[in-house]
Amino acid sequence: MLKGIPGIISPELLKILLEMGHADEIVLGDGNFPAASHAQRLIRCDGHGIPELLEAVLPLFPLDVYVDHPVSLMAVTLGDTVQTPIWNVYRSIVEKYHPVDDVFEEIERFSFYERAKKAYAIVSTGERALYGNIILKKGVVI
Repeated sequence: MLKGIPGIISPELLKILLEMGHADEIVLGDGNFPAASHAQRLIRCDGHGIPELLEAVLPLFPLDVYVDHPVSLMAVTLGDTVQTPIWNVYRSIVEKYHPVDDVFEEIERFSFYERAKKAYAIVSTGERALYGNIILKKGVVI
């Protein structure tokens, strides 16, 4: 047990967060994301949603201030009528820990998959929101 580390952060996830260096990326994939087939390092967080993971990870994990968009979302496919209210939840959480304007970008679905394959790790969650996937780029710990 450690003090100050939320219980949702497993020992494996904590190890990954510690290993990551500046500009490394971690993907928090929704329940539909092909995490196992894309991950160099796979962490399972079944049963947990991405908002609760963001709330647990972001106090420990600085976002990269040297890039325009340290947070990336999977863009809704052209012609798809799916709504993405989960993105507003993500924005409000990120703003609490990274008070910089316009840190989000949207990436086309297949480009998102290719970027995810290069990520340091992918966290597979139970998030049910469609287009709920998010990439975080780690900053410098000071």
